[in-house]
This record gives sequence, C-alpha cells and structure tokens, in this order.
Amino acid sequence: MFTGLVSDVGEILSIEDRGQLKRVRIATHYDLASIAIGASIACGGPCLTVVECGANGAQSWFEVDVGAETLARTTAGLWRAGTRINTERSLKIGDELGGHLVSGHVDGIARILLRSDFDGMARFDIRAPEGLAKFIAEKGSVSLDGTSLTVNSVEGSDFSILLIPHTLAVTTWRERTSGDSLNIEADQMARYAARLAQSGG
Repeated sequence: MFTGLVSDVGEILSIEDRGQLKRVRIATHYDLASIAIGASIACGGPCLTVVECGANGAQSWFEVDVGAETLARTTAGLWRAGTRINTERSLKIGDELGGHLVSGHVDGIARILLRSDFDGMARFDIRAPEGLAKFIAEKGSVSLDGTSLTVNSVEGSDFSILLIPHTLAVTTWRERTSGDSLNIEADQMARYAARLAQSGG
C-alpha cells in the first residue's frame, strides 16, 4: 500500500529480457541498507518487488522483475535505459497519509491531451481509458504515474489536474507533455462505491 507521495525519481539503468518477464535495474537515492529483498516499491505507479540491490561506486540500484500482465497493462513496456520514473516505498503503520490510499495495481493507460503552463504551475488535460471514467470525480483523487493528484474537472472520459511548482520539481511531471502515456489507478473508494451502486447495495 502506498500514498502516492513520490519520494524519489529513479532512472532505468538496464532492461534484460527473461522470457515472459523483464528484469529492470533502477538507479535510486534510497539508502541500500533500508531496501530488503522482497520489499515492495511503486515504480511509475505499478507495485513491484525488489529481487536484487547493490551499488556501482556511488550509484545505488535495485532490480525488479516485470511480468507480462504489467507490461501489457502499464507503460512499463515503454521503458528504456534512461527513462525516469517516480518511485515510492511502501507505507508503514504510523506513516503520515498525505496523499490517498494507492495499491499500486494500475488500471490502465491514460493519455495527456494538453499541457498548459502558467505561474510556475501546469494544468494537464487527460483522457482516461474506456470504462474507467466512472471512477473519476471532480475533487476526487486519482493516481497518475504513482502520484496522488486531485481531479479539477471532469467531462466524459476527459479530466484535468493542476500541478504546483513543488510537485513538478520533485517528480517526472516536469518532463510530461501532450501525447504522453500515463499509468492510471482509480481511487479505491470510488471503485467500491461504484460496485455497491451496481449491485444495489
């Protein structure tokens, strides 16, 4: 479980094909002593399991295996050496819940329609994948590329978000532009509410 508050921006160092999965090495600023094999780290949105970690000189890294389902459902299939991704360590009991509850189970891929910059901030108009729009509500929460964000407006399958200068500075959002693909995870409360309504509960 995560909060959607990005704690580091990692960089893909290498990708190795291993049959149905890919072994991905990611550069990190996390203290190696604090990363356990088997730990969960959200990498650009998807929750992935650390299978190896180490350092090359001053550069620390960890490795994850990305399976076929994740490659098909997320932007992980687009990753290349040099790709920068938002990362977050899993939530611990007692941690501040500053974002919203994020599972790291990505629902699909959204697309940026338009980026508008003003006063150091940026507004993004985004199109949700088919079938997911019903979970997106004005002033509700959504996770995009592992970042917990507030929905400003909704019109059909399109919605907008506004990023403040701090978020742009400490995440990969400063690099995002029109046409880019994003991992999207709907708010869990919205998902359960929709399911209850559907079942007549």
